[in-house]
Amino acid sequence: MKHNEAVKMIKKLREELDRHNFLYYVEAKPEITDREYDRLMRELVDLEKAFPELAASDSPSQRVGGEPLKEFRTVTHAVPMLSLDNTYSREELEDFDGRVKKGLGGEPFSYFAEEKIDGVSIALVYENGFLKLGATRGDGKQGDDITENIKTLGSVPLKIPAPGSPYTGPVPALLEVRGEAYISKERFEKINAEKEKDGEELFANPRNACAGSLKLLDPKLVAARKLDALIHGLARYEGKDEPGSQSEAMALLKKLGFKTIPGAKKCAGLDEVFRMIDATAEKRQELPYEIDGLVVKVDSFEDQKTLGMTSKSPRWMIAYKYQAERAETVLEDIKIQVGRTGVLTPVAYLKPVKLAGTIVSRASLHNQDEIERLDARIGDHVFVEKSGEIIPQVIAVNLEKRKGDPAKFVFPRQCPVCGEEAGKHGEEVAIRCLNPLCPAQLKGLLKLFAGREAMDIENLGVAIIDQLVAKGMVKDLADLYSLKQKDIEALDRMGEKSAKNLIDGIRQSKDRPLARLIFALGILDVGVHTAFILATKFGSMKQLAGAGIEDLESIREIGPVTAASIHHFFRQGSTRKLLKKLEDAGVRMDLVEKIAVDSPFRGKTVVLTGTLEKVERSAAEMFLRKLGAHPSGSVSRKTDIVVAGPGAGVKLKRAREFGVTVWDEGQFLTALKKAGISVR
Repeated sequence: MKHNEAVKMIKKLREELDRHNFLYYVEAKPEITDREYDRLMRELVDLEKAFPELAASDSPSQRVGGEPLKEFRTVTHAVPMLSLDNTYSREELEDFDGRVKKGLGGEPFSYFAEEKIDGVSIALVYENGFLKLGATRGDGKQGDDITENIKTLGSVPLKIPAPGSPYTGPVPALLEVRGEAYISKERFEKINAEKEKDGEELFANPRNACAGSLKLLDPKLVAARKLDALIHGLARYEGKDEPGSQSEAMALLKKLGFKTIPGAKKCAGLDEVFRMIDATAEKRQELPYEIDGLVVKVDSFEDQKTLGMTSKSPRWMIAYKYQAERAETVLEDIKIQVGRTGVLTPVAYLKPVKLAGTIVSRASLHNQDEIERLDARIGDHVFVEKSGEIIPQVIAVNLEKRKGDPAKFVFPRQCPVCGEEAGKHGEEVAIRCLNPLCPAQLKGLLKLFAGREAMDIENLGVAIIDQLVAKGMVKDLADLYSLKQKDIEALDRMGEKSAKNLIDGIRQSKDRPLARLIFALGILDVGVHTAFILATKFGSMKQLAGAGIEDLESIREIGPVTAASIHHFFRQGSTRKLLKKLEDAGVRMDLVEKIAVDSPFRGKTVVLTGTLEKVERSAAEMFLRKLGAHPSGSVSRKTDIVVAGPGAGVKLKRAREFGVTVWDEGQFLTALKKAGISVR
């Protein structure tokens, strides 16, 4: 395709996809199937790859997720994101109404009431109509820059007015809105069903699932979670026709193409607010998203300024929260699930009971300590509660209905999946399978093994790992090295070229340094730095595997808990079998990177913070280790150097408070070059 043809086609595809995005996410009136939408998106992405000079920040292709991030940049909110005062009774809401009346000197006013979405607070900043920043609330003053993740939310306009919206007026030079990111009930249940199928720990509720998703450093994974957002506030507005009230602001934002909270409305007084509270309570279970109450705001912005705020929350706004719903039923059984990280989680199997509009037959018991605290026994009558929780929790036992003296539940000391030892690690509460090679943990371990800081197997992503495990083609880490190209070609969405690339990547990983292999094995408490220390100290996997616990504890950087974890790992029969298979497959077990003896970095503790533009974070830390330095994640008085890139926040502030030497990226690269390492 010629360049001018590509320009026209890309423009046409963007307009079409923008229109369908608006119809689907904001208007809820889709005109095409998901499959047809995906086809159009793939066509656009392929064209933009073929003509990279035509890429644009507001292209719908930005919603599929870009390259993984190294960390989130800290940003300061121009207008603090304060918390809300909560009330659970009508009397307290009447007290709030009295304070508002007093604060406004008896002048007439109106309220604006809206559903309180049980999600994650976000701030969106637009400059000259284009999305420039998406941020989390954080501590209210500072949050994380999650712009790349926010772009994956179909309901968030990448530019305003959103294509398809009815707004025709002037675009404000600066606009900051506030809202709630959330996961719908239906999507949440699908995510947890997938997690359960994979033997992973389930999300407790949609809010936790959403928060965990927004913290993912890979926007593609965020895109797969299909998050949504509802806008409920205006923080900053620089432009003509500035709205004067909450109701006017919401009408304007809706016209601009934002998805606002359905059913939100202006209320003449408290009686109308109470009627809305009752009406919303009746339809609460039918809503597609979780709410835990209503937010009541004084409508006029001028009145809001008059009322002001405390150090923690506005005086013109309050949240009315519904009481948690509870039911009584019989605990029929307790079963143990093994999660991705090896944690043994007890699940209560209940006599089905209706709770919050759904039939509940299972509930979380969290861990062994919680079972003991509750003294929950099979056959007991128990109280189950939902408090904004999709997964119910057993909160108490009705001892008055206990019959006889049923046996206490004995938590297993062997993993129910692999049969190996289970126990506590260090001071943690959870009991976990201590065999990291347990099949229940295989997918998570494969993801770690293939990661950049481990064996760095290019093209071995989550989708391929899921298929390899599901089809029984890989039952342990070493099985990767017995895969053939024809095996990979048989997988979904894998052609000859992509299969060859993956096999090449697996083959190349055989020659990774020992430190990477040690880290890739997933030994509990052994991170990248500890793996590097172990490789340098012992020189080969054989020597490390034979080390006694005293040998390990004698290493300055390794404490007794980590030493015990390493020692236990190498004493298991499954570990010995795996290492033998890896060695037989040709994986190097003794390739140790040399540390520069005369390096100016030797023995120094170095902290990297902010965004490094010339070198990836993992590569920079690897260079530091080669030069004998200790890359650290936190700043203390013992830190020698802090390398601060754009977006450096708390760590840079602490470095200055402690008088630690601070370099920019240029100074850091110059020092690396002098030490014999050049970065292009």
